[in-house]
Amino acid sequence: MISSYSQNSIRPLPEGLQKVAIEELNEVPSRIESDVAALREWLEKQPHLCSCKDTQFLLSFLRGSKFSLEKAKQKIDRFYSLQKAIPEVFNEHRLADDPQVLEIIRMGVILRVPLDKDDTGPAVTIIRAGAYDLNKFKFQDIIRVGSMFGEIMMMEDDNATVSGYLEIMDMTGVTGANLFSLQPQLLSKFSAYADEAMPTRQKGFHFINVPKAFEVGFKSLLGWFPGKIKERVSVSSDPEAIFERVPKHYLPKEYGGTKGTMQDIISSMEAKISSYKEYFEESQHFGTNEKLREEPELFKHEESHFGLDGSFRQLVID
Repeated sequence: MISSYSQNSIRPLPEGLQKVAIEELNEVPSRIESDVAALREWLEKQPHLCSCKDTQFLLSFLRGSKFSLEKAKQKIDRFYSLQKAIPEVFNEHRLADDPQVLEIIRMGVILRVPLDKDDTGPAVTIIRAGAYDLNKFKFQDIIRVGSMFGEIMMMEDDNATVSGYLEIMDMTGVTGANLFSLQPQLLSKFSAYADEAMPTRQKGFHFINVPKAFEVGFKSLLGWFPGKIKERVSVSSDPEAIFERVPKHYLPKEYGGTKGTMQDIISSMEAKISSYKEYFEESQHFGTNEKLREEPELFKHEESHFGLDGSFRQLVID
């Protein structure tokens, strides 16, 4: 089954990103239309899989698989099947007009940093871990909103689909209670899901402005991350560390930059998620029904952080 949601035009890449896509992702521009059609045709023959069929959505999986059709099939299957292992994130609140989602956006907990059109670097998102009320929200609520913008990036952020993405976790103002609320196993589980099932490539996960008092203990949290992901994680108490990852001219003035304010980003993000209202409503019906699966799953489970039943494997912490 395929969703009726459909935007079937192929968006041309800017020249710089097109060069990266050709050289690093094996993209052949003249073949994109037939590659997307082949993936869509396969999806239409999978009775167990109810999926978005948007052209840019499918193209993101092809780019994320370096245009290996078999790997793209595997990844899109995992994208939906593994969501069952994270019900804290993928649930009935994952809607564009959900009051909790909108309140989190309006607090500026998650900031998508706009890049220049000719930039070929990874997309950038800042997560302000100390900017929400712990009595009102859990960290899983923040991750849920982040996951929604992750899907929007798959649809329309060419930097994310070609060059990957960076996440900056700003720990300004965090307390012991904030750290306790981070739900490290959920952070680990979602990071593993993003690595195995999301078509966009995670290029780094950087904790900045970590209070000195927490720095040593905080680094021990890295043990919760799977090995490959752990290599991309850094922890710093230096307030200037963000400039090592993101040029000043992209950042809002609250971060020492020159590109508008956080409120400008917040307003843009609220408008953007509103435009995806139909998509997230239909996403409630996307997923897999294992009873209808006709062929064995394509994924090699020994390579996964998730078990045969989709459950998350407990990590051994050093």
